[in-house]
Amino acid sequence: MGHITKENLNFLNALSKNNDRDWFAENKLEYQKHHEAMILFADALLVKMNQHDNIETLTGKKSLHRIYRDVRFSKDKSPYKSHWGGSFKRATKHLRGGYYYHIQPNGSSFIGGGFWGPNKEDLLRIREDISIDASDLRELITSPTFINTFGKLKGEQLKSSPKGFDKEHPDIDLLRYKQFVVMKEFTQKEVLADNFIEKANDTFMKMRPFFNYMSDVLTTDANGEPLF
Repeated sequence: MGHITKENLNFLNALSKNNDRDWFAENKLEYQKHHEAMILFADALLVKMNQHDNIETLTGKKSLHRIYRDVRFSKDKSPYKSHWGGSFKRATKHLRGGYYYHIQPNGSSFIGGGFWGPNKEDLLRIREDISIDASDLRELITSPTFINTFGKLKGEQLKSSPKGFDKEHPDIDLLRYKQFVVMKEFTQKEVLADNFIEKANDTFMKMRPFFNYMSDVLTTDANGEPLF
């Protein structure tokens, strides 16, 4: 239960090659079957995650994103996604950071997490903390566990220094980040293996030191006093 099958990925492959409403309508029952299988996967993953974190998302179904693309502002008018994606939100305002899973054929799957679109207040607070003392964050992202799991910190960056920060700051490489994302990629063979749920859950667990650091920063002011 909860395993991802080759048939599931084959459906995504077929969808990517026939990405139109007529084909999807003709294969709606097939889509529903594989969608239900992904709900079982997400449910099983959620059970494991709640053993080591407090997740606000109540069901695997609620975590799973819609397969329908928003094409209003995109040059690509393909109506459907060719992957399964879903996210888990941590509970309470004290626990920050979001989890994400992305399942796609041909070795494009990954388990990710972090801060994709921090609001301007959160982004400023993170940068303030980095500008004062980046040693805790650097220790995290240079640890053997972090490097072996995620490689490096990812996310969009400014080409120059952010407004209000010295371009000659010794930690300008970290200050330029607009997103703070971690990600581990998986081969199709790994995704289809019986222990993929355990590997996905283990990857989420290894994000926790990073999430704990960010949660501490985002729930305190520059003096370390609680915000609420």
